[in-house]
Amino acid sequence: MKKIALAILLILVLILLIIYLFPFPRASFEELFSRVDEETVQSLQTFRRETPVKQLELNGRSWEYVVVGDGPETILFLHGMTGAYDIWWQQINALSPDYRVIALTYPPAAGLESLAGGVIAILDAEQVAEANVVGSSLGGYLAQYLVAHYPERVKRAVFANTFPPNDIIAGKNKRIGSLLPFLPEWVVMNVLKKSTEENIYPAAGYSELVRAYMLEQANGRMSKAQFLARFQSVIDPFTLPDLAQSGIPVMIIEADNDPLVEPALREMLKETYPPAIVQTLPNAGHFPYLNEPAMYTSLLREFFESE
Repeated sequence: MKKIALAILLILVLILLIIYLFPFPRASFEELFSRVDEETVQSLQTFRRETPVKQLELNGRSWEYVVVGDGPETILFLHGMTGAYDIWWQQINALSPDYRVIALTYPPAAGLESLAGGVIAILDAEQVAEANVVGSSLGGYLAQYLVAHYPERVKRAVFANTFPPNDIIAGKNKRIGSLLPFLPEWVVMNVLKKSTEENIYPAAGYSELVRAYMLEQANGRMSKAQFLARFQSVIDPFTLPDLAQSGIPVMIIEADNDPLVEPALREMLKETYPPAIVQTLPNAGHFPYLNEPAMYTSLLREFFESE
């Protein structure tokens, strides 16, 4: 009987290993972007092909980033939970003739202190004393942290499609947050795919670019380790910056139908930073810099060039 029980246990362990390590099928770039207009696809491919990616090693992690342009001021772009340096390529192409632009990809560095440390190390490596910071979603949360902890490195800041420190996100995601470390990567990515199709894609006006870019992240461009670290950073609390003391101009960009930042969090953000300029975009979803790039870039340029 002991041998039978041991055999059954070994079989169950083997089944669990197969389930956990099951290699989920990944679609190619051509498949994912087949519904995106050809001009946009070519623009993204050209950017990826012709823009050299730099690397910085810090605390055993490799940070990837790009530097484009050589203007007198620097713009630093910080992406959200699902993104990479090139999610901003349309803004980078438009702004780099007049600005030096830096955009990066977060490695699996959990916590705002770790993320901020990488950002500051990149600015130091590129000899940037002060930057205009644009952050969306998690990137907007990180931008707030930079204003709080490194105000001398921030000239102006944009908090876009984001939220202030709060208990809402952690409370609503407590169960999934506790399960994330143990879920197979293919399960995590399938959840992201479902959220893209059911929430993100419709809110973006059924933008094929938004859909394709998000699905590319879930098809191997982002790892489970990166996603987990970013989730932990989203719920990492910190003390709010004092805008009155720092004197840093802030603009808030929000969408009135953002499926990932609920109305209560949007209102909380505006109440947290009453001096901020607020731009509310109608029916733009969570990634307006992808599906409304010209309008989004115009808002940034107007803000950075204002007195």
